[in-house]
Amino acid sequence: MKRQLVERELTSEGPRRAGDARGKRRTVTVNLGESPLAWLHARGHLEDRLFDAGEALRNDYERAQLAPSVTMRWDPVRVKTTGERGLTATERQIAAKERFDGAIAHAGKGLEDILWRVVCANEGLPDAEKALGWPARSGKLVLRIALERVADFYRIR
Repeated sequence: MKRQLVERELTSEGPRRAGDARGKRRTVTVNLGESPLAWLHARGHLEDRLFDAGEALRNDYERAQLAPSVTMRWDPVRVKTTGERGLTATERQIAAKERFDGAIAHAGKGLEDILWRVVCANEGLPDAEKALGWPARSGKLVLRIALERVADFYRIR
């Protein structure tokens, strides 16, 4: 993940999302390239097990190519590799989609929204809470519950 460091004004609610920090009393350096999950993990809000579960879910989401395509597909030329034990690209994509669907189903009804928004779409917790109509600061607890269940699905100890 490439670092994209910018200087932001530090307010009582946290770093201001936009605007210039020049001339402000308190500033903080923010990495815009960091995922919300990595941000929570780096600051001690998520244990390694939960972070690994979220990364496994995001990895399956990416491998299953579930994100919307914006442009023409420019798939790389297929190269013979020693990995993936003989599965074709389509079989790997189907297996990843099955794992992703299984993990989401294992998380349970009502938790798939926060998982998808924060883990897969890289939406920040405040934005996800607002979009879901939840009270402020409730998303972290719900996300932890969802990631616990996903960690159980992936058998991460």
